[in-house]
Amino acid sequence: MANILETYWTRIKQFSPNARLYLVSAILTGAALGVYSLLFNFYVISLNMDVNIAGQLASINSTTALVLAIPMGYLADILGRKKSLIISGATVSLAIAGMVVWPVKEILFGMAALMGAAQSLSAVTMSPFLLENSGEQERTYLFSLGSGAQMTASFVGNSIGGSLPTWLGTRQGISPTSSAAYAGALAIVAAISTLGLIPYFFMKMRHLEKSQRALFAPFTYAAKKPAMLGKLILPILVTSFGAGLLMPFMNIFFRVAYHQSDPVIGNLLAWGALAMGIGLLIAPVLADRLGKIPVVVISQGLSIPFLALLGFAPWFWLSGFAYYIRIALMNMSGPVYQTFVMENTEPESRATVASLVNMSNNFGRAFSPSVSGWMQVNYGFGPVYAGVLAMYSIAVYLYWKFFWRNNTGAVPLAAPAD
Repeated sequence: MANILETYWTRIKQFSPNARLYLVSAILTGAALGVYSLLFNFYVISLNMDVNIAGQLASINSTTALVLAIPMGYLADILGRKKSLIISGATVSLAIAGMVVWPVKEILFGMAALMGAAQSLSAVTMSPFLLENSGEQERTYLFSLGSGAQMTASFVGNSIGGSLPTWLGTRQGISPTSSAAYAGALAIVAAISTLGLIPYFFMKMRHLEKSQRALFAPFTYAAKKPAMLGKLILPILVTSFGAGLLMPFMNIFFRVAYHQSDPVIGNLLAWGALAMGIGLLIAPVLADRLGKIPVVVISQGLSIPFLALLGFAPWFWLSGFAYYIRIALMNMSGPVYQTFVMENTEPESRATVASLVNMSNNFGRAFSPSVSGWMQVNYGFGPVYAGVLAMYSIAVYLYWKFFWRNNTGAVPLAAPAD
């Protein structure tokens, strides 16, 4: 343990000033979005809209991110990393504020689309930004610590968020489950999210070379390495179908299946975010010892039995325990795989590949929430969990087949087209 902590501290000291500013922003935005993820579905339901509408809103968000991924990759290269991060963060805050000020279905759909566009711009910018602002030794630690810091802050956000509507409702003399109480909480989310923009203004970025923003980069890269590109994004695509079925509805699942209150669910999701944060912090140490792809395959494979227990446990405490283990195992490898993808992509193609990875991550999420909402209304959560188990199992097999079965998970940077 002492050696692990010493290694971590050594890697953290190697972080660039830009990387440290990014971590500060990640903490602030993580706290804000932790509250948002907990309360938004409840806010929609409090407006006398059903779970189908919540699913459609999640689908619109992901569909917009999917459709705009490649255009946002171009835009990110034109604007530069710093401006892209500022604009995307400001737009997220604006979209949340819009949902509060105009709580009607049409506006909610519009703001969900706007948020999807902003999240797409952020997603295609972040991985190249982290790669360009880190060295080989500390890179995996930066990717993982960034996600871990965000999840740990989300723990704080979820902890506070579960009680925030109650606190606001008490002060205003209204029901804590009223739309006004939820709207007040989301207004606070928008304010904190805006504060998360401040560190970006202090970043000093290098200018992108013309070769790094070629207009036809996606087509050039796809033509040059079609098989490798398919291998890099297909497991993410499959995972996205499963994630879209369940992840937007975890709060509703615990309310419906176990009849838990908002504060209880908030605390559960908060501790889940902390468990995820711990997993993310452990991941780079494991990647140093085992390799990046073995960490992805082993951690995600081990998460599947706990996913089954989460969905079908007869008691709330057992489902909650499975939730903690599953979320830590399933998500700890995400930054490790992002690092793997970026390291195995030429510099001029990184924004392009980040766009395509973002498209894959949002493709299933664009359609699955609507399907999930329909299944929940008609058949409950049983078929939902069956679909998630199938998709995650296929994704783990693909990681193993493509990158580990015949080698150690390393892909040469200049690998020829397959």
